[in-house]
Amino acid sequence: MSTQKRSFVKATTWRLVAIIVLAIVSYVVTGKWEEVTAITLLYHSIQIAAYYFHERVWERISWGKIHHPLADIPVKQHLTPEDRELVIAHLRELGYLD
Repeated sequence: MSTQKRSFVKATTWRLVAIIVLAIVSYVVTGKWEEVTAITLLYHSIQIAAYYFHERVWERISWGKIHHPLADIPVKQHLTPEDRELVIAHLRELGYLD
């Protein structure tokens, strides 16, 4: 699952690419930088917010996601190499690993 910050940065960077493309196309069509600026800023401000909320909704939908069977185990810190070996040995005993 992605953090809200990651979703926001992802939405913003995608919109920056789209802003450049729309600005170029709008200028070719209108030839007026004032109109290009107004249209581009308004449209993309709305699109950033829409994409952000769209992304957050999709993060809550499990359909199509591959879910690791151990993903729900709460951990407080990274495993030490010794702990990792214990987990691997236990998973072998349970038949999850060869």
